[in-house]
Order: sequence, then C-alpha cells, then structure tokens
Amino acid sequence: MRQLGQLEAAVMQHLWSVRGPLSVREMHELLTEQRPLAYTTVMTVMDNLHSKGLVSRHKQGKAYLYTPVSSRDEHTAEVLQEVLADSQDRTAALMHLVGKMDPGEAAELLSALSERVDESP
Repeated sequence: MRQLGQLEAAVMQHLWSVRGPLSVREMHELLTEQRPLAYTTVMTVMDNLHSKGLVSRHKQGKAYLYTPVSSRDEHTAEVLQEVLADSQDRTAALMHLVGKMDPGEAAELLSALSERVDESP
C-alpha cells in the first residue's frame, strides 16, 4: 500500500464518504468547493489511483465511474502493516502505538487479540 498525496487523500475521502461510485466530473465539483482545481488534474489523480489499485472503475456512457477497492478502515490497516514491516523493531513500534491509545481503544484491542490467540492452532 502506498501513502497518499494530499489530493489523492481528498479524492479517497470523498469516495469513502459517498454511497456509490463517482465520475470525474462529480469529484471535480466536490473538490472545487474547497479550492480551484482543473478538471484534468482531478482526472489524472483518479486515473493514478486506479493504476495504483486503490479504486476500480467501469465505463458508463462516455464517463468512468470510480469506486474504492477497500474501505477506509481496510486501507488504514494496510498502511499500518506496511509501516510496521519497514520498522526495525516491529514489537517496539507496536508497543509505542499501544501506549498512545486511550483506555477504551486498548480494551477493544485486547479483546481482538484474545480472540485472535484463541483462533491460533
């Protein structure tokens, strides 16, 4: 998985927030509410996201409609997995992450880990 640039992240946020696919024109309208962007810039970013495997697309008439390949949570988990894989000490990195969690998050993690350990052969 790859870290996203600022505009790529904005596109993905919109795709994750809507129910259903978006065309480049629809995405352009959403993004230009916040700042001016050329239509071709948005088209290039969405094409790049497709090339990176982050979105799927299908043609409807003359336009492509784009949909995220994974959910926001799945994407975040993949990015975390890559970051941990690059760490020299994966356990230490995980311990730092756990140390920054609030008690509720830590309890949820503990529950998930207990289930995972119970599943192990």
